[in-house]
Amino acid sequence: MTHRTVGHPSGLPDDPRADVTAPTPECPVEITLAALQGRWTTLVIRELLRGDRSYSELRAALPALSDKVLSDRLAQLTRTGVVERHRHPAWPPRVHYTLTPTGNRLGPVLQALWDWGTQTPLPANGTPPTQQSRTAGTVRS
Repeated sequence: MTHRTVGHPSGLPDDPRADVTAPTPECPVEITLAALQGRWTTLVIRELLRGDRSYSELRAALPALSDKVLSDRLAQLTRTGVVERHRHPAWPPRVHYTLTPTGNRLGPVLQALWDWGTQTPLPANGTPPTQQSRTAGTVRS
């Protein structure tokens, strides 16, 4: 059985975790959003979906991304089990980052977000909602 809301198509799973009236940490959608939180996170994941990368390769692929934010995102993604950090015992020490199987499962999620974004018209003022929010000072990374 699937969840049905009057006037909306079915398709949400019949799962007790979906029957809540406020966000909870156990909600699968909240878990996914937490994994993707923070500006630049989706772009770091996109780069790692293309294959293992060293820190410098990620910096080169995302030149506008600061060292601090890249370090923060990699640490966050490592803590949440999306990315693994591999250190090679050589001199100088080399480190590369790779997606875990959990991280690889975010590929279709990012594709679905991309598809939704490309099919959703801009507001009448022509400014994407994220830029409107940042201008208003409400979006934080």
